Amino acid sequence: MARRKKQEEHENHERWLVSYADFITLLFAFFVVMYSISAVNEGKYRVLSDSISAAFDPTRDGLPIKLSSPLRPPVVERSMLTNRVTPASPENQYPSVETGPQPTREDRINLSRISRAVERSLAPLIDQDLIKVTNNDLWVEIEIKSSILFKSGSARLSRQARQVLQKIARILAKFPNHIQVEGFTDNVPIRTATYPSNWELSAARAASVVHLFTQSGIPPKHLSAIGYAEFKPIASNETAEGRQKNRRINIIVQSDAIARRTNRTEQLEESLAGKRKAAAAETPERQQGSGFAPPIHLLPPTRTAPPGGGQQ
Repeated sequence: MARRKKQEEHENHERWLVSYADFITLLFAFFVVMYSISAVNEGKYRVLSDSISAAFDPTRDGLPIKLSSPLRPPVVERSMLTNRVTPASPENQYPSVETGPQPTREDRINLSRISRAVERSLAPLIDQDLIKVTNNDLWVEIEIKSSILFKSGSARLSRQARQVLQKIARILAKFPNHIQVEGFTDNVPIRTATYPSNWELSAARAASVVHLFTQSGIPPKHLSAIGYAEFKPIASNETAEGRQKNRRINIIVQSDAIARRTNRTEQLEESLAGKRKAAAAETPERQQGSGFAPPIHLLPPTRTAPPGGGQQ
């Protein structure tokens, strides 16, 4: 019986396509991964940045209640902004700040004008020790006793209080400074349907002053209202006289140096806007230099048939 002749196997010249297809697949996966990790979600970035800022905020402990209003500047302890302040002298009306935020010449001029105008306008009440005005190169503080502002357990401004605050508002409305209104109470507990604790009462009193200021022409974005309750006393709460001193409203007129340093929301918005503007201004040549490479053609050249009609 004759042996069947073994057919000769033809050599496969297209085996390179398998390796080439694997290579293309790996490259595609690589560029997909690179694109996914390079795309930044702006919303998530904003949330992350705000969370980190809040976590490392040195004033977080004992942070007072803030009202939900269009009031942006966060609470910053004034004692933390300056490490040492030299005392005032006849040659220098205001103490000079040696460390921390440095006020500009315009800051000093504006604060000096505000302080003198308030002292002239409220001279009778200052003489009666119902209002106290203190200042330096970074802020002007106007302390008002609550006895001329509110009735006991109430955040409604009296007629006399409205007159006094309107005089202050007319002065402050002429300047672009940020204004922080702080409310304080004594340690006598309060528990009503409107004010469950001194936190709500102090914050509501500060808000009442802010509302009057906005009605008197001060832009809302220049204002903030803060409630400290009984936790920032300036006198002992053991006596009636001490408790009366602790019930007060402080109006802090900030210099622009402090306002710029404390407004983290605006800082973030300005940073993101600057990045968008820089990205939009980039030319194609600069984009290539920044890592944006032109597309790579990985497919092999198309093979054409020879004139005789046969295959290469």
